[in-house]
Amino acid sequence: MTDYTLHCFLQSGNAYKAALMLQLAGADWKPQFVDFINGAHRSPEFRAINDMGEVPVLVDHTQGDLTLTQSGLILWHLADAFPQFAATNPVEHREVLRWILFDNHKMTGSLSIFRFLKVFMNKGDSPEAQFMKGRMVAALKTLNRRLDGRDWVAAPHCTIADISLAGYLYWPDQSEIDLADYQHIAKWLDRIAALPNYARPEDIMPASAEV
Repeated sequence: MTDYTLHCFLQSGNAYKAALMLQLAGADWKPQFVDFINGAHRSPEFRAINDMGEVPVLVDHTQGDLTLTQSGLILWHLADAFPQFAATNPVEHREVLRWILFDNHKMTGSLSIFRFLKVFMNKGDSPEAQFMKGRMVAALKTLNRRLDGRDWVAAPHCTIADISLAGYLYWPDQSEIDLADYQHIAKWLDRIAALPNYARPEDIMPASAEV
């Protein structure tokens, strides 16, 4: 048995945050496909695992099959097991938490909805989608300013805050993001991609049950 099982599917940026963390840490883990597109997350069987009916779900077999949901909490838990991605002092601790909250509320909270409406619902030009795109652009500008003159978001080293914020940004075309407009973000994404064990979403998360 592996140390971790991650319930996920390829198109989920939130699942990629957890998968990327496991991958970068060199963890012993395996993906478990969730057929989200066809509603498997709403099934009684899946809700028995996660009553929120969402992906990702991490099962930590090293702690008696401890089951965790929500990408931010999963990253926080994994940082205890892999402290090279954790904060090293109270100041960094606060900054890591601050930027994970920013990601969940501002970055992922807008980008993921715009991407879903555009790519999966073919409603990218709708007023709702354009509203979320505006919020996404504002969040990207904030992150780009933050990375001006620094390599990482919350500390002198890569932390779970970086991994969280990067989760949806490796599909820029799907979200109408031109990284040439955000040069500090582009260089930061390259730094993450240069870390040992890095892998893109399609290389570590299943697109179907057969993968």
